Amino acid sequence: MKKVKDLEINSNTSLRELVESFGLAGGFTAKKVYDAAKMLEMMENEKEITRILSFPADIISTGSRGLIRKMVEEKKFDIIITTCGTLDHDIARAFSSYYHGDFEMDDIDLAKRGIYRLGNVIIPKENYGKIIEEKMNEFFKSIEKKEWSTYELVWELGRFINKKDSILYWAYVNKIPIIVPGITDGAVGSQLWSHWEIERNFKINIFLDEHLLSDIIFTAKKTGALMIGGGISKHHTIWWNQFRGGLDYAIYITTAVEWDGSLSGARTREAISWGKIKPRARHITVEGDATVLLPLVASFIL
Repeated sequence: MKKVKDLEINSNTSLRELVESFGLAGGFTAKKVYDAAKMLEMMENEKEITRILSFPADIISTGSRGLIRKMVEEKKFDIIITTCGTLDHDIARAFSSYYHGDFEMDDIDLAKRGIYRLGNVIIPKENYGKIIEEKMNEFFKSIEKKEWSTYELVWELGRFINKKDSILYWAYVNKIPIIVPGITDGAVGSQLWSHWEIERNFKINIFLDEHLLSDIIFTAKKTGALMIGGGISKHHTIWWNQFRGGLDYAIYITTAVEWDGSLSGARTREAISWGKIKPRARHITVEGDATVLLPLVASFIL
């Protein structure tokens, strides 16, 4: 048995040193954060492994966008699976700004003033829907191809955005596929539909995304995933990995509870029963807010 050691922190303690001290001090979520960080580091050092990053859109409205962008810029992952809102927020923030708010703000008053609230982030309407509509209309004028996979469309959007603070831009530069299974569920998706109503030859072929995933997953020697939040992005990640016998590494950060029966609340161990994570895989579920935990966990690979 290992002894529990007291935390020793001072003004010179680095982020990595702090997380490493969690491994010695123990605790509840703290020890899980350390274990997840070490597991991510092991994935980083593995040879012949395909690394997958999945996350929902909400964190892209926060400063966590910069951390995701850095991981894409440094090619820490080979595939990204996310939701349409990631495209929305990345485009909107590339050309406008979001602001600090509060969970307790008066939503009736905000609605009267034309301000959206996303948790404790507030977004003027003109900085979201209007700017996305303007930029997407410019984008449509710049393209000639008629049929797209979501990952090819995202690469082209990244090329169009051409800003180094954009996740989509770095995905385009590094040719990291961003798969968006629910492509119509967001502002960008609505613009795609609107464009299709005018130009019926324009098509999004999601089977091309699935074809790419099949090529990657079926030939991968090993696979590992960092899954932030739940929903379709998490499920698509583990769903595809069942066809190769499951993930070899699985790190999951969630605030969802297990006892509601949702996929978002399901712990990694449940996925073993489905064949989505291997029985002998290294896996962990870390409960907590990703905007706090992700910087700690990612400190071991950035």
